[in-house]
Amino acid sequence: MIKSLFILILSSFLFSFTIWQSDFQNALNEAKGKHELILINFSGSDWCGPCIRMKKEIFDSPVFLEMAETNLVLFNADFPRSKKNQLPKKIQDQNNELAERYNSVGKFPLTVLIDENGKVLQTWEGLPSENAPAFTASIKKICDAHR
Repeated sequence: MIKSLFILILSSFLFSFTIWQSDFQNALNEAKGKHELILINFSGSDWCGPCIRMKKEIFDSPVFLEMAETNLVLFNADFPRSKKNQLPKKIQDQNNELAERYNSVGKFPLTVLIDENGKVLQTWEGLPSENAPAFTASIKKICDAHR
């Protein structure tokens, strides 16, 4: 029983690292190929408390990860502040361009659901007041409506 639980937790942990894209063009290509929506999360992974909580409480939850695997392309536009966490210049430039387009006010966290052509379908500012299952259900409902 404990071994099964450990494997489930470990696989969820590893899956959460591999599912999030950091190259937006790849995310767009994948979304177009699969006819899926893209969920963009603007975060400050090493300084924004609500961003860190959102990742831990919602995005790393098994219910969210299971839904995302078959319904979304996930993209993280991260803006770390610590020198040791700085992203490559190409990724920084890309994230800045995306922020100009989808997050010009600079809110963190900001979650944006777009279609494969870049049209904004829904935006969530800050840490949602909903729990992971409720937040996941609201995203799934939009995904189902765009099939």
